[in-house]
Amino acid sequence: MIDTNALQKYSLFGGVLPEQIEGIKPLFGFARYDAGDMPMREGDPNDKIYFIIGGRVSISRQGIVIAEVGEGETFGEMELIDVMPSIATVTALEPLEVVTISNRALYEISKVEPKVFSLMIMNLARDLSRRLRKMDELACD
Repeated sequence: MIDTNALQKYSLFGGVLPEQIEGIKPLFGFARYDAGDMPMREGDPNDKIYFIIGGRVSISRQGIVIAEVGEGETFGEMELIDVMPSIATVTALEPLEVVTISNRALYEISKVEPKVFSLMIMNLARDLSRRLRKMDELACD
């Protein structure tokens, strides 16, 4: 159900070998949503990162759409590491399929595959840094 080769396209798995992904795959979740469903709601708890493997979502804050993302992209990264309520609402624009990694699963990965965990955390930090840089540029323009 979860294709290892597809996951290698996501920046979070940069440098992680296919056999390493295979070893941690049992810790991943999978979910499907219909168009209009909301996998995340602003203010609600969230402890997962979502990898979109099919479909598109809109991301809104206080009712204002701030982004649309689709296959090959992720959402939920902030809440995965800062354990705060969701900063935005994510709404499926069409049927949506996602692979998820929870905070608990990430902890398990740290115990069984510390090198993989280190790579994933470094990649996550880079992704968040890129987003912060982009927001800084938008704020200053």
